[in-house]
Amino acid sequence: MDAPRFDLPEPDAFTLPYWEAAAEGRLLLRRCRACGRAHHYPREFCPHCWSEDVDWEPATGRATLYTWSVVHRNDLPPFGDRVPYVAAVVDLAEGPRMMTELVDVPEPRAGLRLEVVFREGVPVFRPEVR
Repeated sequence: MDAPRFDLPEPDAFTLPYWEAAAEGRLLLRRCRACGRAHHYPREFCPHCWSEDVDWEPATGRATLYTWSVVHRNDLPPFGDRVPYVAAVVDLAEGPRMMTELVDVPEPRAGLRLEVVFREGVPVFRPEVR
């Protein structure tokens, strides 16, 4: 029997479009048709105005590093094999903040321009390739 993994999503009926898009290398957001604001993580209502008139839209995949923490210990599989790794919060170009992991970033710094890449269908961010 395979060891449990704590880094892969368990999609439900509502989040399935998000995870299917991610498996195809596309990042989706939710946007409210009532107030026009985007949000992330996916919810069935707008966290800004509480409208239920929200829909999926593609994101650019561009972001800016807001904050981060280097994780040196994590006993949950498979994170123990990845330490040290960089857990981060990024500001997406569309406005929302997103929790993620940074890859290929030897020296994180606030304001670093990033782009999304996907690891096993999970969005992570690396420095933007110009």
